[in-house]
Amino acid sequence: MPLYGTDALKEAAAAGQALPGFVAYNLETVQGIRAAAEAAGRPVLIQAGSSPFKHAGREALMRLALDAAAHSTARLGVHLDHSRDLDEITACLEAGYTSVMVDGSDLPFAENIALTKEAVRRARDHGAWVEAELGALPGDEDVSTDAVARSTAMTDPRQAAEFVAATGVDALAVAVGNVHGFTKDPVRLDLDRLAAIHEAVPVPLVLHGASGLPVEELHGALARGVAKVNVNAELRRAYLEAVRAALPTALPGADVVSLWAAGRDAVRDAALEVIGRLNPRAEPED
Repeated sequence: MPLYGTDALKEAAAAGQALPGFVAYNLETVQGIRAAAEAAGRPVLIQAGSSPFKHAGREALMRLALDAAAHSTARLGVHLDHSRDLDEITACLEAGYTSVMVDGSDLPFAENIALTKEAVRRARDHGAWVEAELGALPGDEDVSTDAVARSTAMTDPRQAAEFVAATGVDALAVAVGNVHGFTKDPVRLDLDRLAAIHEAVPVPLVLHGASGLPVEELHGALARGVAKVNVNAELRRAYLEAVRAALPTALPGADVVSLWAAGRDAVRDAALEVIGRLNPRAEPED
């Protein structure tokens, strides 16, 4: 069933847990994410966004994700991730997305505020909530490896307070040493900075680039206001490794169905593992 509103986000924040946002690229990744949410009995966001649209096409991927949410026994939100295009945001809102992320992080501060305010205005007309980003994460969302955090791009707590007050956003994505994709050395978050941001702003925080993040760093972030965590590279890697393993058996008979099934099931298993990390000591919902 579709996950509307910010209740799940706020509940996660209050419990020291986090709502997972999993990036979907095609039918099999959508199916794997849905299956994980149903098996875990936890709310999940299917992030069918700007970057995957380039591969699957916006209309096709939107419909896959929205159909999965509408017919699932789990509470599934459909989230537009990393959009810088107000027309794209509007199209997704009109299609029925439950939340959107407007990403003006590469803009000057005043321009980021202006873009975000307009996205919030449009989302309110459709009953959706809005995530924005302040600070900049290194790495590419789809293929990054060995990215390194930049201290000069990290989120400033005082600026974050001003940004949230000026825009009315429902959640704020922050840069505190996190990076997109896997890194050569373990990521160490600036947890003191994260705690200061949490103290300064009244909305839940979002951590992008959580793939491969040491569990102690992740749980430290959950204890400091992070209530939504994005995971992409872990699911991509699981999908590709499963397909590679299945290929020798599938190739002689051109058995694409077994190949796709292997990828789908690997995404489900990887997503289930992440859900467990984000919900320490949580009991499955009825």
